[in-house]
Amino acid sequence: MQMSRSSAIHVVSPESSRTLSRPLRQPAHGSASVLAEISAGLLAKAAHSSPKFLYDSLGSKLFEAICELPEYYPTRTEAAIFARHGADMAAAIGTGSAMIDLGAGNCAKAASLFPLLQPAQYVPVDISRDFLTEAVGRLQQRFPHIEMTALGLDFSNGFDLPASVRAARRLFFYPGSSIGNFSPEQATAFLRGLRANAGVDGGLLIGVDLIKDSTTLDAAYDDALGVTGAFNLNLLRHLNHLIGADFDVSQWQHRAFFNEQASRIEMYLEARSGLTVRWDGGERYFARGERIHTEDSYKYTQASFTGLLEQAGFATTRVWTDDAGWFAVIHAKAIRD
Repeated sequence: MQMSRSSAIHVVSPESSRTLSRPLRQPAHGSASVLAEISAGLLAKAAHSSPKFLYDSLGSKLFEAICELPEYYPTRTEAAIFARHGADMAAAIGTGSAMIDLGAGNCAKAASLFPLLQPAQYVPVDISRDFLTEAVGRLQQRFPHIEMTALGLDFSNGFDLPASVRAARRLFFYPGSSIGNFSPEQATAFLRGLRANAGVDGGLLIGVDLIKDSTTLDAAYDDALGVTGAFNLNLLRHLNHLIGADFDVSQWQHRAFFNEQASRIEMYLEARSGLTVRWDGGERYFARGERIHTEDSYKYTQASFTGLLEQAGFATTRVWTDDAGWFAVIHAKAIRD
C-alpha cells in the first residue's frame, strides 16, 4: 500500500480548544469504486474497512515482519506442516499443475513447494501490484523453467482468470489462513467462485487456522513489539492515499482480541480522543473510544471447514495438521457436476 507524505499543518479542532497537528490532505489516488467502498465503510453506523486495504507496499512488508514474530504461530506452524508432509501433498496433487497463488505476497510459500509440485505454470495473485512484481521478478530468476503469469488484482469479491492461465489442472493455493478474513457465509461464496474457475480437474490446497486457547490467539494478533499494531495503523496512511483523507495515525490505537462466541479474532483501530476525519466527498466525527473494524480472522474445527468445502463443491481428499492440532492444510478436489 502506498502512503501519503508526512507534511502537516496546524488546525484548531472543533471538538476541543487545543491545537492539533494534522496530515496535509493529498489528492485521492484510488478509483471511483475504491473511493465509494471505503467511504461507505467509514460512514456506516459501525465504521469498518476491508482488510485488503491493509496490504500496500509497507503493509506487505510489515506483514512479513509479523510472520517472524514468536507470538505469530500460523506461519511457522504451516511451514512445518509443508516441510513434514510436502511429499504426501505432491503425491495427492501430482505435478504439472497451473498453480494459482491467492494473496501471494512475496511468493515464498509457493516457491518452497516448487521442487515437489513442479508446476507447469505459476500464477501469483495479489492486490499489492508493485510488491508482487518485485517478488515475481526475483522468483523467475530462481526458477526460469516455470512459466509465470503475475496478476495484480483484488480477488476478494470474485474474479475470472484471463486466457493466459492454463485451463487444465488448475490448483488454487491459498495458504496462511487468509480464508478466515471472510465470514463463513462469505467464505462459502468465495470457495464457490474458486470451484467455478477450477474446471473439471482442478483443486485447492488451503491453510486453515484451527480453534485454540484465547491467550495464544490474543498474543498472535497483539504482539509485545507492537508490529501488528503498526500493520493495523498503516491502514490509515493507505486510506489517506486512496481517498484523500486526513487521518492522523497518532490519534488512533490498535485493538485485537478473540471473540469466543463468534470464533474469530477481531481487529480494530480505536480513536484516542474525539476527532473529525475528512476525505474527498465525506467526513465523520469519531468519539473517544469509537472504533473502525479492520479485520476478522475466523477460526475453525476440521469438521466445520470441510463442511464449507462440501457446500462450495469441493471434496476433501487429505488433511494434514501439526502435532498440537493448531493448524491444518487441506487438499480438496472439485466435485464434477
